[in-house]
Order: sequence, then structure tokens, then C-alpha cells
Amino acid sequence: MAFPHYYSARAQASRTNGVVISSGGVPSLRTAPPPEFGGPGDRWSPETLVVAAIADCIIMTFQSIANAKRFVYTELVCDVQGKLDRQSRVTSFTEFRITVRLGLPADAASEHDARALVEKAKEHCLLTNSLKAAVTLETSIHFDEPAYVSVA
Repeated sequence: MAFPHYYSARAQASRTNGVVISSGGVPSLRTAPPPEFGGPGDRWSPETLVVAAIADCIIMTFQSIANAKRFVYTELVCDVQGKLDRQSRVTSFTEFRITVRLGLPADAASEHDARALVEKAKEHCLLTNSLKAAVTLETSIHFDEPAYVSVA
């Protein structure tokens, strides 16, 4: 589709019911402040939604690139840790550490190619490209055990 694209969401609150976020066609989520800001710790918060969105974006961007290149992988896990800090009386995310674990078939050709695709996913992730915070990436790659067939 041609650019620009537009996305909408709504947050709605009452004095007693907390906050509900919604967007057309997807289930609504109840949110609350994280425990660090006096919240209960049992709901998604804006802070956890941000780091989850980055992890989700990295995965989806990788999948898109891998599909286009017919790159075969067996597992992909993306963990993101966001560092929220106060600098010059402004609270903001100052750093995001992305850790990607990628599983490859035992007969995969190149670990180098796999690492390059993960790096490309980070470079093309629209969320990491939209952040002013520092973004670091650590990648670990493992190869699946070869399948052995017993001959009776």
C-alpha cells in the first residue's frame, strides 16, 4: 500500500474502572501504571506495551525478510529490555536492549547469513527507527540437533 499509513487507538478511563485501550477490530486491553508508578503490576502498562511492541516489530520484520529470501529457521525469540530514566527532569526511555535467539535447522548453510538477517530486521523495524533512545542488539544462534533415524 502507498504511504503514508495511519493507525488509530483510543484510551478511555473512568474514575473507578481504570484504563481500557482499543483499536478497531482487535480485543481491548485493560491497562494500569506499572508497580514503579503505584500500579498493581497485573496489567499491561504503557511501558511494557512499548517494549512488547518493539519485540513484536523485530519478529515481524524478520519474518517478512526471511520469507522474501526463503530463509528457513526453526525458532525465533525476541526479548526487549527498556531502560526508563530521568535526565534533566525529563523521564523517558533512554535505552532498549534487544536480545534475539534464532534457531536454525541442523543443515543450515550459514550462521553469518542468519546474523545479517537479524541485523537487517533491526535496521528496518519501523519502531526502532522511530525511537530517540539508544538501541542495542545481541543475537545468539543455535543449530537444531540432526534428526537420526534408527534402522531396525
